[in-house]
Amino acid sequence: MHSAVEELTALKREIAEGADAAATRRQRDRGKLTVRERIGHLLDPGSFQEVEPLRRHRASGFGLERRKPHTDGVVTGWGTVDGRTVFVYAHDFRIFGGALGEAHAEKIHKIMDMAIAAGAPLVSLNDGAGARIQEGVTALAGYGGIFTRNTKASGVIPQISVMLGPCAGGAAYSPALTDFVFMVRETSQMFITGPDVVKAVTGEEITHNGLGGADVHAETSGVCHFAYDDEETCLAEVRYLLSLLPQNNRETPPAEVPDDPADRCCEELLDLVPADGNRPYDMRAVVESLVDDGDYLEIHERWATNVMVALARLDGRAVGIVANQPRSLAGVLDISASEKAARFVQMCDAFNIPLVTLLDVPGFLPGVEQEHGGIIRHGAKLLYAYCNATVPRIQVILRKAYGGAYIVMDSRSVGADLSFAWPTNEIAVMGAEGAANVIFRRRIAAAEDPESTRSHLVKEYRAELMHPYYAAERGLVDDVIDPADTRHVLIRSLEMLRTKHAELPSRKHGNPPQ
Repeated sequence: MHSAVEELTALKREIAEGADAAATRRQRDRGKLTVRERIGHLLDPGSFQEVEPLRRHRASGFGLERRKPHTDGVVTGWGTVDGRTVFVYAHDFRIFGGALGEAHAEKIHKIMDMAIAAGAPLVSLNDGAGARIQEGVTALAGYGGIFTRNTKASGVIPQISVMLGPCAGGAAYSPALTDFVFMVRETSQMFITGPDVVKAVTGEEITHNGLGGADVHAETSGVCHFAYDDEETCLAEVRYLLSLLPQNNRETPPAEVPDDPADRCCEELLDLVPADGNRPYDMRAVVESLVDDGDYLEIHERWATNVMVALARLDGRAVGIVANQPRSLAGVLDISASEKAARFVQMCDAFNIPLVTLLDVPGFLPGVEQEHGGIIRHGAKLLYAYCNATVPRIQVILRKAYGGAYIVMDSRSVGADLSFAWPTNEIAVMGAEGAANVIFRRRIAAAEDPESTRSHLVKEYRAELMHPYYAAERGLVDDVIDPADTRHVLIRSLEMLRTKHAELPSRKHGNPPQ
């Protein structure tokens, strides 16, 4: 028995170290960690339990029968993050370039099934060259099994994809089906067709990073939610994100005992937000003032920057924040901003995270490009997401809230549980100037002094229909509050709404706008 245990120990040590020292050196030369180092950074020390480390492929042909390494290029198992169970699979680029074959796929399928059954988050550490060409259609079928499970797990358990190397072709669709995508600059790329194919088909020349690097997907495509300079920081932020998410859709995110008083007065908000609706300010400063200890995790920070979405805590409990960003395009809603906010609202609703919406929106972005690009369809995605959400929802109107954008940003009319407004709020179909030009155009045109008449009528319209108490008088705003009291009002309201119960109509699923 002792000799058998010693043999097993030696084999496990060899598997953990990796049989090819040269491949390990190449991995480090690329500035990348090894697969087990990555798992070590992600999970609590000593918590990882590997599944099927002795697995080998059974393929033959093209030399595969002479090379059958253990793990088959993917390490799977579970461990803990801050004491809570997390499942993980991680490609080992040192073995077949992390390419997916039949055995490789079956290991991933198994760990995904275990995560769904156990009701715990799944994190994939991606560093692979796509389908294993030598195994042909079998490899492609393996991806189909992953996509099916991604879809089955959607809205049931949190799914996080961490891109730590190349991800090309069909392999890129699995991260796109998950809730969050992390990338590391310079070393990770995602694309359907690589630079060589692009050049052959279109004649365009571009680098791997230029086509599908972290910055491209964080700023231009919106595929990537978070981009970092190194793997250690990236994996630390994955741990932070997990601390704000529940284990599954039947639980709520873990609460913490806050040091920040619930009744803290936010006097600084009086100076942070200018009363003049045309003056910009940074919505991040408002969020920082409101949330516990000024700490929040902004998602999609560099894409569609005219809207801000973030996870934070209020009185120790996780909350999702959707806010217009006046520093970018005056905070208007456009195609990308609508998609960004809609996806975030759906994620929060799926995982029982209450929503706080901070409004300062002049409307939807006008223009031929927006209309032809389908702003109606894309704006409807945000409307659908809010209307469909059953979590506690609170709207706070800081300054202007005009037109359809006011309705779409979780107004009382689409189901917000509570709506509060600051004394600087202006809720209307459009700004006073535009409204006066439409309503009184003939009167202005006929006046002896059109500009003076126009100015007078603008003031009259604002006084009649846009004063800060107009919506409150009609029950569309629950209260007009002192900005300094906003944190306390939100915390008390969310505490009241913790036991909210809402049911959707019986149906297989909705048909949201695409």
